[in-house]
Amino acid sequence: MRVLVVEDEVELAKQVGRALEEAGYTVDISHDGEDGEFLGSTEPYDAVVLDLGLPKVDGLTVLDRWRKEGHSMPVLILTARESWSEKVSGFDKGADDYVTKPFNMEELLARLRALIRRSAGRATSIMDCGPVQLDTRSGKVSLDGMPVTLTANELKVLSYLMHHLDRVVSRTELTEHIYDQDFDRDSNTIEVFIGRLRKKLGPDVIQTHRGRGYSLSSPRDIV
Repeated sequence: MRVLVVEDEVELAKQVGRALEEAGYTVDISHDGEDGEFLGSTEPYDAVVLDLGLPKVDGLTVLDRWRKEGHSMPVLILTARESWSEKVSGFDKGADDYVTKPFNMEELLARLRALIRRSAGRATSIMDCGPVQLDTRSGKVSLDGMPVTLTANELKVLSYLMHHLDRVVSRTELTEHIYDQDFDRDSNTIEVFIGRLRKKLGPDVIQTHRGRGYSLSSPRDIV
C-alpha cells in the first residue's frame, strides 16, 4: 500500500515516513502544497497524510482541488490547527480523518489502517482469504493457522490483493502501489513475487487472468 505524506516540517515528515515504512507501506514525501498537489493528482495513492499550513499552496486548497478533480483516496489531515472550525472546514473539503499535533505515532498508523480498510470495504484489521490470514496491524501472515514468513515486497503484493479481494489487479497497478515514485519500476518483478507467494501460500490462492492481471479468490471460491 502506498502513502503520500505532505508535510513542510522536514524532520517530522521523515519521522512519519520512517514509521510508515517500518509498518510496511511505500512512502512518498512532499514538503510543499504545490508539489504535493501534483503528486496526489498524478500518482496512485492508497492514502494521504496532509498538513494544512503548507508553503506555496495551503493544505485545504490542495484537498479541495483533489476532490474537485475526482480523486477519492482517503486523506488524513495532520496539523497544529485544532479549532473546531478548522476541523469542520477540513471535513467539508473532503478530509476523511483529522489528527492534531502533537500526536501519537501509533494512533496515526491505526487511523491510516482504518481509512485504507474502509476505502476497500473491509471492516477489521484481520483479513481472511480461505486458509490465508493477514493481520494488517502487525503485518503477520498465516496459512491454516501456521505463520508464514514473507519478504517486504511479497507482503506488499499480498496486502494490496487482500484489500482488493475478487478484483483483477494488473501488474502495472501492483507495481505502482508497491514502489515509490523514485524507484526504477519493472512490472516483470511482480511475476516473481506472485510465484513466491504461490509457493508459500498454495498455488490456488492467487488467480492469473491472462492479459489482465491477478486476483485473490474469495473464501467461497477456494476449494
